[in-house]
Amino acid sequence: MKAKNKSYKKAILNHKYAYYMIIPVVLYYIIFCYLPMFGIIISFKDYSPVKGFLGSRWVGFKYFKQFFTNMYFPRIVRNTVMISFMDLVINFPMPIILALLFNEVRSKKFKTVSTTLTYFPHFISLVVVCGMIRSFTMSEGIITNLIALFGGKREPLLMNPAYFKPIYVFSGTWKEVGWSSIIYMAALCGIDVQLYEACKIDGGGRWRQLIHITLPSIAPTIILLFIIRMGALLSVGSEKVILLYNSATYETADVISSYVYRKGLQEQNWSYGSAVGLVNSLVNVMFLVAANTISRRVSETSLW
Repeated sequence: MKAKNKSYKKAILNHKYAYYMIIPVVLYYIIFCYLPMFGIIISFKDYSPVKGFLGSRWVGFKYFKQFFTNMYFPRIVRNTVMISFMDLVINFPMPIILALLFNEVRSKKFKTVSTTLTYFPHFISLVVVCGMIRSFTMSEGIITNLIALFGGKREPLLMNPAYFKPIYVFSGTWKEVGWSSIIYMAALCGIDVQLYEACKIDGGGRWRQLIHITLPSIAPTIILLFIIRMGALLSVGSEKVILLYNSATYETADVISSYVYRKGLQEQNWSYGSAVGLVNSLVNVMFLVAANTISRRVSETSLW
Protein backbone atom coordinates (compact mmCIF):
# COMPACT_ATOMS: atom_id res chain seq x y z
CA MET A 1 0.00 0.00 0.00
CA LYS A 2 2.82 2.39 0.88
CA ALA A 3 4.58 1.50 -2.38
CA LYS A 4 1.44 2.41 -4.33
CA ASN A 5 1.12 5.75 -2.52
CA LYS A 6 4.75 6.53 -3.29
CA SER A 7 4.25 5.68 -6.96
CA TYR A 8 1.19 7.97 -7.11
CA LYS A 9 3.10 10.83 -5.47
CA LYS A 10 6.01 10.28 -7.83
CA ALA A 11 3.70 10.33 -10.85
CA ILE A 12 2.08 13.56 -9.64
CA LEU A 13 5.45 15.22 -9.09
CA ASN A 14 6.70 14.11 -12.49
CA HIS A 15 3.62 15.51 -14.23
CA LYS A 16 2.78 18.37 -11.87
CA TYR A 17 2.27 20.93 -14.67
CA ALA A 18 -0.31 18.67 -16.31
CA TYR A 19 -2.17 18.47 -12.99
CA TYR A 20 -1.97 22.27 -12.65
CA MET A 21 -3.74 22.57 -16.01
CA ILE A 22 -6.54 20.29 -14.80
CA ILE A 23 -7.31 22.47 -11.76
CA PRO A 24 -9.36 25.16 -13.64
CA VAL A 25 -11.45 22.44 -15.32
CA VAL A 26 -12.12 20.71 -11.99
CA LEU A 27 -13.04 24.03 -10.36
CA TYR A 28 -15.40 24.83 -13.24
CA TYR A 29 -17.35 21.61 -12.79
CA ILE A 30 -17.42 21.93 -9.00
CA ILE A 31 -18.66 25.54 -9.04
CA PHE A 32 -21.07 25.43 -11.99
CA CYS A 33 -22.18 21.78 -12.09
CA TYR A 34 -21.98 20.18 -8.65
CA LEU A 35 -22.60 23.01 -6.17
CA PRO A 36 -25.82 24.13 -7.94
CA MET A 37 -27.17 20.60 -7.47
CA PHE A 38 -28.01 21.64 -3.91
CA GLY A 39 -30.86 23.61 -5.49
CA ILE A 40 -32.62 20.32 -6.30
CA ILE A 41 -34.07 20.52 -2.79
CA ILE A 42 -36.58 23.16 -3.93
CA SER A 43 -38.32 20.46 -6.01
CA PHE A 44 -39.60 19.05 -2.72
CA LYS A 45 -40.41 22.41 -1.11
CA ASP A 46 -42.81 25.28 -1.60
CA TYR A 47 -39.86 27.51 -2.36
CA SER A 48 -39.91 31.18 -1.52
CA PRO A 49 -36.85 33.42 -2.15
CA VAL A 50 -37.61 35.25 1.09
CA LYS A 51 -37.54 32.08 3.22
CA GLY A 52 -34.63 30.52 1.31
CA PHE A 53 -33.77 26.87 0.63
CA LEU A 54 -33.95 25.68 4.21
CA GLY A 55 -36.77 27.90 5.46
CA SER A 56 -39.31 27.02 2.76
CA ARG A 57 -42.09 24.58 3.63
CA TRP A 58 -41.50 20.90 2.75
CA VAL A 59 -44.21 19.55 0.41
CA GLY A 60 -42.67 16.24 -0.72
CA PHE A 61 -43.76 15.01 -4.16
CA LYS A 62 -46.52 17.58 -4.59
CA TYR A 63 -45.07 19.21 -7.71
CA PHE A 64 -44.09 15.89 -9.27
CA LYS A 65 -47.71 14.74 -8.99
CA GLN A 66 -48.88 18.02 -10.51
CA PHE A 67 -46.58 17.49 -13.48
CA PHE A 68 -47.64 13.89 -14.14
CA THR A 69 -51.33 14.80 -13.90
CA ASN A 70 -51.03 18.05 -15.88
CA MET A 71 -53.14 18.24 -19.04
CA TYR A 72 -50.07 19.22 -21.07
CA PHE A 73 -47.94 16.31 -19.82
CA PRO A 74 -48.68 13.96 -22.78
CA ARG A 75 -48.06 16.75 -25.30
CA ILE A 76 -44.70 17.95 -24.02
CA VAL A 77 -43.40 14.40 -23.48
CA ARG A 78 -44.54 13.37 -26.97
CA ASN A 79 -42.90 16.42 -28.57
CA THR A 80 -39.68 15.97 -26.60
CA VAL A 81 -39.38 12.29 -27.52
CA MET A 82 -40.21 12.87 -31.20
CA ILE A 83 -37.77 15.77 -31.65
CA SER A 84 -35.05 13.90 -29.74
CA PHE A 85 -35.59 10.75 -31.80
CA MET A 86 -35.54 12.66 -35.11
CA ASP A 87 -32.42 14.51 -34.03
CA LEU A 88 -30.71 11.25 -33.03
CA VAL A 89 -31.61 9.39 -36.22
CA ILE A 90 -30.63 12.24 -38.56
CA ASN A 91 -27.97 14.30 -36.80
CA PHE A 92 -25.97 11.54 -35.13
CA PRO A 93 -24.92 9.65 -38.30
CA MET A 94 -24.52 12.77 -40.47
CA PRO A 95 -21.12 13.83 -38.98
CA ILE A 96 -19.87 10.26 -39.43
CA ILE A 97 -20.93 10.25 -43.09
CA LEU A 98 -19.39 13.69 -43.64
CA ALA A 99 -16.09 12.62 -42.05
CA LEU A 100 -16.00 9.50 -44.24
CA LEU A 101 -16.62 11.63 -47.33
CA PHE A 102 -13.86 14.08 -46.37
CA ASN A 103 -11.55 11.11 -45.80
CA GLU A 104 -12.00 10.08 -49.44
CA VAL A 105 -11.21 13.55 -50.84
CA ARG A 106 -7.73 13.72 -52.36
CA SER A 107 -7.64 17.41 -53.35
CA LYS A 108 -6.26 19.34 -50.37
CA LYS A 109 -7.65 22.68 -51.61
CA PHE A 110 -11.15 21.31 -52.09
CA LYS A 111 -11.00 19.55 -48.73
CA THR A 112 -9.86 22.74 -46.95
CA VAL A 113 -12.61 24.85 -48.51
CA SER A 114 -15.28 22.21 -47.84
CA THR A 115 -14.34 21.68 -44.20
CA THR A 116 -14.20 25.44 -43.59
CA LEU A 117 -17.68 25.91 -45.07
CA THR A 118 -19.13 23.13 -42.93
CA TYR A 119 -17.39 24.32 -39.73
CA PHE A 120 -18.39 27.97 -40.12
CA PRO A 121 -22.11 27.74 -39.10
CA HIS A 122 -21.08 26.39 -35.68
CA PHE A 123 -19.55 29.78 -34.81
CA ILE A 124 -22.68 31.75 -35.69
CA SER A 125 -24.70 32.81 -32.66
CA LEU A 126 -27.84 30.76 -32.08
CA VAL A 127 -29.86 33.99 -31.92
CA VAL A 128 -28.55 34.97 -35.36
CA VAL A 129 -29.25 31.49 -36.74
CA CYS A 130 -32.83 31.57 -35.45
CA GLY A 131 -33.24 35.05 -36.95
CA MET A 132 -32.04 33.67 -40.30
CA ILE A 133 -34.46 30.73 -40.02
CA ARG A 134 -37.36 33.07 -39.31
CA SER A 135 -36.40 35.26 -42.26
CA PHE A 136 -35.96 32.33 -44.66
CA THR A 137 -39.28 30.72 -43.67
CA MET A 138 -41.46 33.82 -43.91
CA SER A 139 -44.07 34.01 -46.65
CA GLU A 140 -41.52 35.77 -48.88
CA GLY A 141 -38.45 33.94 -47.56
CA ILE A 142 -35.91 31.99 -49.61
CA ILE A 143 -37.10 28.55 -48.49
CA THR A 144 -40.76 29.50 -48.96
CA ASN A 145 -40.01 30.79 -52.47
CA LEU A 146 -38.35 27.47 -53.36
CA ILE A 147 -41.37 25.55 -52.07
CA ALA A 148 -43.70 27.79 -54.09
CA LEU A 149 -41.48 27.34 -57.17
CA PHE A 150 -42.08 23.60 -57.07
CA GLY A 151 -45.82 23.99 -56.64
CA GLY A 152 -46.04 24.15 -52.84
CA LYS A 153 -48.20 26.46 -50.79
CA ARG A 154 -46.79 29.86 -49.91
CA GLU A 155 -47.17 30.42 -46.17
CA PRO A 156 -45.10 31.35 -43.09
CA LEU A 157 -43.61 27.93 -42.34
CA LEU A 158 -43.03 28.56 -38.63
CA MET A 159 -46.73 29.28 -38.21
CA ASN A 160 -47.57 25.76 -39.37
CA PRO A 161 -47.21 23.19 -36.54
CA ALA A 162 -46.42 20.39 -39.04
CA TYR A 163 -43.19 22.10 -40.18
CA PHE A 164 -41.66 22.94 -36.81
CA LYS A 165 -39.91 19.60 -36.14
CA PRO A 166 -38.26 19.31 -39.60
CA ILE A 167 -37.12 22.95 -39.43
CA TYR A 168 -35.69 22.42 -35.93
CA VAL A 169 -33.83 19.22 -36.82
CA PHE A 170 -32.45 20.13 -40.26
CA SER A 171 -31.35 23.61 -39.17
CA GLY A 172 -29.39 21.81 -36.45
CA THR A 173 -27.83 19.60 -39.10
CA TRP A 174 -26.65 22.62 -41.07
CA LYS A 175 -25.26 24.35 -37.98
CA GLU A 176 -23.43 21.48 -36.26
CA VAL A 177 -22.66 18.71 -38.76
CA GLY A 178 -19.25 20.09 -39.74
CA TRP A 179 -18.11 20.79 -36.19
CA SER A 180 -19.32 17.40 -34.94
CA SER A 181 -17.36 15.62 -37.68
CA ILE A 182 -14.01 16.84 -36.32
CA ILE A 183 -13.67 14.09 -33.72
CA TYR A 184 -14.43 11.41 -36.33
CA MET A 185 -11.87 12.90 -38.70
CA ALA A 186 -9.34 12.78 -35.87
CA ALA A 187 -10.18 9.11 -35.32
CA LEU A 188 -9.75 8.43 -39.04
CA CYS A 189 -6.30 10.01 -38.97
CA GLY A 190 -5.24 7.46 -36.35
CA ILE A 191 -5.88 4.45 -38.61
CA ASP A 192 -2.72 2.63 -39.68
CA VAL A 193 -2.12 3.16 -43.41
CA GLN A 194 -0.59 -0.31 -43.66
CA LEU A 195 -4.03 -1.81 -43.08
CA TYR A 196 -5.31 -0.15 -46.25
CA GLU A 197 -2.23 -1.29 -48.18
CA ALA A 198 -2.74 -4.87 -47.03
CA CYS A 199 -6.38 -4.70 -48.08
CA LYS A 200 -5.40 -3.41 -51.53
CA ILE A 201 -2.94 -6.28 -51.95
CA ASP A 202 -5.78 -8.70 -51.15
CA GLY A 203 -7.87 -7.07 -53.88
CA GLY A 204 -10.05 -4.95 -51.64
CA GLY A 205 -11.54 -1.81 -53.17
CA ARG A 206 -12.79 1.36 -51.48
CA TRP A 207 -16.00 -0.24 -50.28
CA ARG A 208 -14.27 -3.22 -48.66
CA GLN A 209 -11.72 -0.89 -47.04
CA LEU A 210 -14.60 1.14 -45.61
CA ILE A 211 -16.46 -1.90 -44.27
CA HIS A 212 -13.51 -3.95 -42.97
CA ILE A 213 -11.01 -1.27 -41.88
CA THR A 214 -12.41 2.25 -41.55
CA LEU A 215 -15.68 1.60 -39.71
CA PRO A 216 -14.26 -1.03 -37.29
CA SER A 217 -11.36 1.31 -36.49
CA ILE A 218 -13.61 4.23 -35.54
CA ALA A 219 -16.33 2.06 -33.97
CA PRO A 220 -15.14 2.71 -30.36
CA THR A 221 -15.36 6.47 -30.96
CA ILE A 222 -18.84 6.12 -32.46
CA ILE A 223 -20.03 3.97 -29.55
CA LEU A 224 -18.69 6.33 -26.88
CA LEU A 225 -20.26 9.38 -28.51
CA PHE A 226 -23.53 7.50 -28.93
CA ILE A 227 -23.58 6.64 -25.22
CA ILE A 228 -22.92 10.28 -24.33
CA ARG A 229 -25.64 11.35 -26.74
CA MET A 230 -28.10 8.99 -25.08
CA GLY A 231 -27.36 10.73 -21.78
CA ALA A 232 -28.76 13.94 -23.24
CA LEU A 233 -31.49 12.34 -25.34
CA LEU A 234 -34.39 14.29 -23.83
CA SER A 235 -32.43 17.51 -23.30
CA VAL A 236 -33.86 19.39 -26.27
CA GLY A 237 -32.33 22.86 -26.20
CA SER A 238 -34.81 25.34 -24.77
CA GLU A 239 -33.07 28.36 -26.32
CA LYS A 240 -33.67 27.35 -29.92
CA VAL A 241 -37.23 26.18 -29.25
CA ILE A 242 -38.10 29.42 -27.46
CA LEU A 243 -36.61 31.51 -30.26
CA LEU A 244 -38.56 29.64 -32.94
CA TYR A 245 -41.89 28.59 -31.49
CA ASN A 246 -45.05 30.61 -30.97
CA SER A 247 -48.54 30.02 -29.62
CA ALA A 248 -49.65 28.59 -32.97
CA THR A 249 -47.03 25.81 -32.83
CA TYR A 250 -47.23 24.84 -29.15
CA GLU A 251 -48.98 21.65 -30.22
CA THR A 252 -45.80 20.27 -31.85
CA ALA A 253 -43.07 22.58 -30.55
CA ASP A 254 -43.56 22.73 -26.79
CA VAL A 255 -40.97 20.48 -25.09
CA ILE A 256 -39.95 19.81 -21.49
CA SER A 257 -37.19 22.44 -21.44
CA SER A 258 -39.42 25.20 -22.85
CA TYR A 259 -42.18 24.18 -20.42
CA VAL A 260 -39.72 24.46 -17.52
CA TYR A 261 -38.70 27.92 -18.78
CA ARG A 262 -42.29 29.16 -18.85
CA LYS A 263 -43.27 27.65 -15.50
CA GLY A 264 -40.04 28.26 -13.61
CA LEU A 265 -38.98 31.68 -14.88
CA GLN A 266 -41.91 33.41 -16.57
CA GLU A 267 -44.53 32.29 -14.04
CA GLN A 268 -41.96 32.23 -11.17
CA ASN A 269 -43.09 28.78 -10.06
CA TRP A 270 -39.55 27.71 -9.20
CA SER A 271 -40.41 24.53 -7.30
CA TYR A 272 -42.60 23.19 -10.09
CA GLY A 273 -40.02 24.02 -12.77
CA SER A 274 -37.27 22.40 -10.71
CA ALA A 275 -39.36 19.24 -10.24
CA VAL A 276 -39.97 18.93 -13.99
CA GLY A 277 -36.29 19.50 -14.75
CA LEU A 278 -35.29 16.88 -12.17
CA VAL A 279 -37.58 14.28 -13.76
CA ASN A 280 -36.07 15.04 -17.15
CA SER A 281 -32.52 14.68 -15.79
CA LEU A 282 -33.31 11.37 -14.06
CA VAL A 283 -34.73 9.93 -17.29
CA ASN A 284 -31.59 11.03 -19.15
CA VAL A 285 -29.42 9.29 -16.55
CA MET A 286 -31.48 6.12 -17.01
CA PHE A 287 -30.90 6.25 -20.77
CA LEU A 288 -27.17 6.80 -20.19
CA VAL A 289 -26.83 3.85 -17.82
CA ALA A 290 -28.89 1.59 -20.08
CA ALA A 291 -26.88 2.50 -23.19
CA ASN A 292 -23.58 2.02 -21.34
CA THR A 293 -24.68 -1.36 -19.92
CA ILE A 294 -25.82 -2.66 -23.31
CA SER A 295 -22.62 -1.44 -24.96
CA ARG A 296 -20.45 -3.10 -22.31
CA ARG A 297 -22.24 -6.42 -22.79
CA VAL A 298 -22.33 -6.32 -26.61
CA SER A 299 -18.88 -4.83 -27.18
CA GLU A 300 -15.78 -4.02 -25.16
CA THR A 301 -16.42 -0.28 -25.28
CA SER A 302 -18.14 1.63 -22.48
CA LEU A 303 -17.78 4.77 -20.39
CA TRP A 304 -17.29 2.79 -17.20
